[in-house]
Amino acid sequence: MAEHILLHHRDIPGLDQMDVYEKDGGWATYKRAVTEMTPQAVVDVVKAAGLRGRGGAGFPTGVKWGFLPKDVFPRYMVVNADESEPGTFKDREIMEGNPHLFLEGTAISTYAIQSNVAYIYIRGEYLSTARILQQAIDEAYAKGYLGKNLFGTQYSLDMYIHLGAGAYICGEETALLNSLEGLRGQPRLKPPFPAAVGLYSKPTIINNVETLANVRPIVERGAEWYKTLGTEKSPGVKIFCLSGNIKRPGNYELPLGTPIRYLIEELGGGTYDGTAVKAILPAGASAPMIPASAMDTRMDYEAMVTAGSTLGSASFIILGEHDSVPAAALKMVRFFKHESCGKCTPCREGTYWAQKVLERINDGTGVVPDVELVETIANQIAGKCFCPLGEFATSPMIYTIKHFRSEFEAQVQGSRPRRNWREAVPQRLEPTLAMREL
Repeated sequence: MAEHILLHHRDIPGLDQMDVYEKDGGWATYKRAVTEMTPQAVVDVVKAAGLRGRGGAGFPTGVKWGFLPKDVFPRYMVVNADESEPGTFKDREIMEGNPHLFLEGTAISTYAIQSNVAYIYIRGEYLSTARILQQAIDEAYAKGYLGKNLFGTQYSLDMYIHLGAGAYICGEETALLNSLEGLRGQPRLKPPFPAAVGLYSKPTIINNVETLANVRPIVERGAEWYKTLGTEKSPGVKIFCLSGNIKRPGNYELPLGTPIRYLIEELGGGTYDGTAVKAILPAGASAPMIPASAMDTRMDYEAMVTAGSTLGSASFIILGEHDSVPAAALKMVRFFKHESCGKCTPCREGTYWAQKVLERINDGTGVVPDVELVETIANQIAGKCFCPLGEFATSPMIYTIKHFRSEFEAQVQGSRPRRNWREAVPQRLEPTLAMREL
């Protein structure tokens, strides 16, 4: 791309500073929205642009805003800045490098849903990021972009940051709301959905950081401009996180519909060890693994489903020919087992037993039926969990075996060089003695 939209700070040094951001036209779109547009007009522009949620689900943002019940107030805007998916680091760069774009998009969106309060729920490990955001919020208050009776109107807006405690489950929107209210971070039963009964039992919209960063450019340049980017059903740009066995890891902003091969080979430079790509995780640990034969798939919401996976948060993790798929499966299942909130039995117990079986397979004490046993455990979890975390946990069980069954069988039969899983999985992820005693 000739111009960055979401990562515009790469083109303009110092864009995280208020004066630089204002010189680039910053906060002017928000002022125009509040003084010259109705909230519904802003909703209509975002809906016409076809902006889809960038947090993983890909649901149309304007349509989501339209689910709020009419004439029920107060209502809240909650920003999901938890970003706990393995391999995902796009929101962090936006918040640190271009915080005012994100905050202006949040402010416009909060006005659009006729709310006067926005909460930014950010993961506890992002403490330095939260400090940058708080400084930007303080600057916005000082400049009169936040506060009471903005721009001489009756509209007022306050914005707050809330630090989480590092729980992956709080990336799930209802668990996030519980945590924000001071309750245990566990998911709620749906329905009712947050748009009807959310924070403090009031109508609430929950959007991802990257989603809201798109709002200012859309309102500023118009829906038709935005639809010139990306594809018909997946318009706009997306930040793709690239990591794993890759020469040039990082964030890459591209139009939706760009082929995976371009991301990996042209931008990423291929694998760092020079081997061929073996497998791809297109959405961190949550989405089904796909083989290298799918590298010509276009990176949009529809094409990725056709390829047998999902785009999700677009956190692409690459495995090369020398990387062990069974070891990768174990590492992912251990993550989900550790992050399970324990509320429902299939997720809590299923991930525990899947980890045990995958440990046997990886340390050389497994037997051939263990491969099928992992699939059986996954099938006992799928469709029986309270929230999506349990479903996500089945992906590294089902799809690694689906595409690389021979590698699992070779591992248990001894024809593949056996690697101790404790060497394949970093020791820092091992539970401490204190954790075991708990």
